Amino acid sequence: MPTIPDATLAAIAGEAGLPPGLAADLVRIGAPFAARPFRASTPSFRDFDSDELGACRRSGVFPAFSVTGGACALNCKHCRAEILKPMIPAGEPAAFAERLRGMIARQGLRGFLLSGGSNRRNEVPFDRYLPVIRAMKEEHPSLQVLVHTGLVDARRARMLKDAGVDVAMLDIIGDEDTIREVYHLDRPVADFEASLAHLVAAGLTVVPHVVAGLHFGTLRGEARALDIIARHPTAAAIMVVLMPAFAAPGFGALEPAEGAALFGAARQRLSDRLLLLGCARPHGPARVTLDVAAVLAGFDGVAYPADEAMRAARLLGRVPDHALACCGTQACARAA
Repeated sequence: MPTIPDATLAAIAGEAGLPPGLAADLVRIGAPFAARPFRASTPSFRDFDSDELGACRRSGVFPAFSVTGGACALNCKHCRAEILKPMIPAGEPAAFAERLRGMIARQGLRGFLLSGGSNRRNEVPFDRYLPVIRAMKEEHPSLQVLVHTGLVDARRARMLKDAGVDVAMLDIIGDEDTIREVYHLDRPVADFEASLAHLVAAGLTVVPHVVAGLHFGTLRGEARALDIIARHPTAAAIMVVLMPAFAAPGFGALEPAEGAALFGAARQRLSDRLLLLGCARPHGPARVTLDVAAVLAGFDGVAYPADEAMRAARLLGRVPDHALACCGTQACARAA
């Protein structure tokens, strides 16, 4: 990493709304990772405009599908199924297969995220779509398929592997009160770790997520979630941040500086793997703060990065590449 003049670091911190001392701490933490590649990911989940990257439109190159449409039985307080609304309903499996073939032929589909709402046990009903994934992977081996799995047992983890899923992703929650009060779920933290272990044991490329501020906009359980991830050989991990616009009334917004400090702790705790900032995080000034913090802390990639983060990356000597794909696809190259 090139030496950053104090004035330059102060300018980066000021533009991002980061306390100067915290910015300096993040640069120190990120220094050992500065020579690693850095990726800006812009999947076609939504439209995105950037002075640094140009425009990303819903081109169908890398979309997100929901197997439950807009429905979720848990209706968690932090999301209320709002995150499903921009996704394309997968529909019936046979129709889904034909849609994928058409998107490959007409739009150059490179891959997709398969997600969906959960049942009352935080399990995503992806099972009947796995034959479609298997067929698509046989017809188009380069197609990248990522699945938000929810909680799984060993059998369903093996089903995902047998279907040819490239990346399995799930949230790891480190606090029982958060599971009960936010997720409306009567399952212990141990079930989240067990699901992670099943996915890893099945031989999948696994990319767990940690939602910062999940407990009503405060930090509670995130450190334990990072410890859980650290115990298992995942290819990568993704940090995301509570989006107050989706949350139920009464949720606070995580202080951006708290999120930034957590990013530094996550980078130190997970120093042996890729660490990414995912697409779910607040908009506006908070997003700028978080994105720049991730760059300073040595994250390996950011989805839909703020222009300020791109400029900070270049000042740090990290010239980013750009992928029209979910940030989780970075783990595929790591696992290869």
